[in-house]
Amino acid sequence: MDYHKDRNDLMKRIAAGSPAASAQAAATKAAPKKTNLLRRLLSPHEIATLLLLLHAPMAAFAKPEIPTLQEAGLVETVATDAGESHIRLTPEGNAILRGLGVK
Repeated sequence: MDYHKDRNDLMKRIAAGSPAASAQAAATKAAPKKTNLLRRLLSPHEIATLLLLLHAPMAAFAKPEIPTLQEAGLVETVATDAGESHIRLTPEGNAILRGLGVK
């Protein structure tokens, strides 16, 4: 099977408005996949911060690793009744700890 020939045939069918080709093209342009959580390894300090948050929420920006973990979607800021903000783990942060065998 010639890849380039098959690809060119598909492009011609798309241009011609073939329903089968249009459905296949729509499937390839479907909703974007959720981005990968971690594009790099976590530092030991970041893992330690996740472990601390596992047991209790922490005051916002109590540790310098918090903004990086927020950017990665592993922790989130939550407002308390007293008007203070605390940091807690997200489901993705919990998944990281489960992957490490902690939970």
